[in-house]
Amino acid sequence: MSHPPERSAQRQSWRSADPKDLRRHQLTRLNLLLHRAVSDHEFYRHKYAGIDLPLDSLDDITRIPLLEKREMLDDRTARICGLSHDRYVRVHQTSGTTGRPLRVLDTAEDWSWWLDCWQYILDAANITPHDSAFLAFSYGPFIGFWTAHESLVARGVKAIPGGGMDSVSRLNTIRECEASVLCCTPTYALHLIAVAARHGNDLPSGSIRKIIVAGEPGGSIPEVRSRIESAWGAQLIDHSGATEVGAWGFGTVDGKGLHVIESEFIAELLVFSDAEPHGRPANEGELSELVITGLGRYGAPAIRYRTGDLVRGRRDDTLGNRFLVLDGGIVGRADNMVVVRGVNIFPSSIEAVVRQVAGNTEYRVIQSQVDAMTQLRVEIEVGQTGFTNASELTAKLTAALREQLGLRIDVRSLPTGTLPRSEGKSKRWFVENGSRAS
Repeated sequence: MSHPPERSAQRQSWRSADPKDLRRHQLTRLNLLLHRAVSDHEFYRHKYAGIDLPLDSLDDITRIPLLEKREMLDDRTARICGLSHDRYVRVHQTSGTTGRPLRVLDTAEDWSWWLDCWQYILDAANITPHDSAFLAFSYGPFIGFWTAHESLVARGVKAIPGGGMDSVSRLNTIRECEASVLCCTPTYALHLIAVAARHGNDLPSGSIRKIIVAGEPGGSIPEVRSRIESAWGAQLIDHSGATEVGAWGFGTVDGKGLHVIESEFIAELLVFSDAEPHGRPANEGELSELVITGLGRYGAPAIRYRTGDLVRGRRDDTLGNRFLVLDGGIVGRADNMVVVRGVNIFPSSIEAVVRQVAGNTEYRVIQSQVDAMTQLRVEIEVGQTGFTNASELTAKLTAALREQLGLRIDVRSLPTGTLPRSEGKSKRWFVENGSRAS
């Protein structure tokens, strides 16, 4: 079953819609969502008690209290799933890289909306029924794997599941099935490059022409993007979403950021501080937290959800549509930013330098406290870097980190194969006596 042409035309019309028409559309959808949330979910009836509904203007959304992940994890709220059990047809969960996994339920109506949102991403990648897509995922409970697969099938694309295979088997299957599209994380795309090199697999001469990535910020980091595209001889398309809210973003045509699918989501960019605990609207380009509302998920709605993702937003009509642009995609996580000697450091900042200097090799960052001061250490494998010895690599990376981040960061080499590989979101940021995922 492929998506009908009229749906494609409708998506195109929203991408080019007048901002006033888009806001009216968002307000109508928001008021319907609020009505159903209060009608169907005890959690929201209690949370929104005393708030006059419907809203008269989209600006009135600030009257609706913010939603935080801790509320969704609280069993007393039944994870905001208030319909009778037989209304739900899907059970999935978050990846768990930033804490305890969150289990979320979807109705058939919700699931159809998920797949509709994904069509924007496939539009951006120019995927057609003539394509064959290989999905390098484990097909566990994480929702992103399943929505990607079923969205491709809905478009009429031949979907090739890669669960239960090692990396060599996946590369062989891609070649044998002549897959033209690869879906994976940026880290796994880099890992496959290294595996292909060891086994004499010439990726640029292969069949892959499009790579859709998600789960990590690498797709909008120029150094990571360039390395993947060059090694595969393919175009990379970034995508972003969240189990809690839906598939909300797709890569800009210039590859330097993400568009928010504003026909299906309301995005607020807020700056939080002690003086502004409820957040103030960010100025254009100002670092802010993404707060998002999915407008078509009624069985487990997430309304004004604090994603914890840090972004820089702006409007740019020159990129082929009028949807909000997030420069650089997800810049970092509010809970992952560390201040080292007065400098704000994000995991993505270090990854950009590592990829620039050392290519596809694995690394990790160790955060520690020395004399009450935060210190960082980068540990990196020597293999696949192109350097003749470890000391040359560590010296080069130390210099690059100091030049680009303004910090002296300790760099140590590790033997090849020391660090674990992952096909999902990679954990590269650790705190001594504990760990945290980047």
